[in-house]
Amino acid sequence: MVQYSAIPLSNTPFIELLQVDSTNNYAMQLVQNGTATHGTAVFTGFQTAGKGQRGKQWHGAQGENIALSVLLNTGAIGISRQFALSAAVALAAHAFFTKYCVSDASVKWPNDIYWRDRKAGGILIENVIRGQEWQWAIVGIGLNINQSTFDTATGRPVSLKQITGKQFDVSGLAKELASMVISAFDELQHIPFAQILDRYNDVLFKKGEQVKLKKDSIVFECTIEKVNASGELEISGAPYGPFRFGEVEWMIGT
Repeated sequence: MVQYSAIPLSNTPFIELLQVDSTNNYAMQLVQNGTATHGTAVFTGFQTAGKGQRGKQWHGAQGENIALSVLLNTGAIGISRQFALSAAVALAAHAFFTKYCVSDASVKWPNDIYWRDRKAGGILIENVIRGQEWQWAIVGIGLNINQSTFDTATGRPVSLKQITGKQFDVSGLAKELASMVISAFDELQHIPFAQILDRYNDVLFKKGEQVKLKKDSIVFECTIEKVNASGELEISGAPYGPFRFGEVEWMIGT
């Protein structure tokens, strides 16, 4: 398992809100009004309009889960490294989750956190790019922690409490996760991306297994091989691929 240090957050703000529409929105406002600082974390016990990938909403019970955004100053890294950051953050979230669930966690391409065949959390990174300069990344992470019942319409979610039977200090875990994201970003700037990509593929959901994917209206079976350096999903056993994010849909449990 990848190890990330839980560095103290004493030098970076940890903003804890009782309720907000979206922690990513709040963090974006800090950027827009010129008060953003690298490593600032925004945490809430409840989002009224939490964001998910591809315009979906992130739903969670009040006070029971992590809804966190971390501001990263990306001015020193190239705009072409957006997937590298996504992979590094996914590894940090995976390492964090595995610390408490112990086993069976994986990263579902591109950056969902899964436990066995059930979704434990997701990541949404929103970028501030001006011209050719990538100025900020707002890393939004939602993880199911203490919630024990879910709306059946939201797929197959699972929480740490359901996995372990334990109750957790959500705010304390959010601080730990924020520090691990910052640590992963620091590492990204000092080691070759190939090492990060190898780690990412080591924990890739369903790697080497046969799955069903859907492209447009066609459902097909294939074997998950790896994710390449461009962030594309490579498969075998089907006359398709590789795929960019959004080109295929996973057919899990069908």
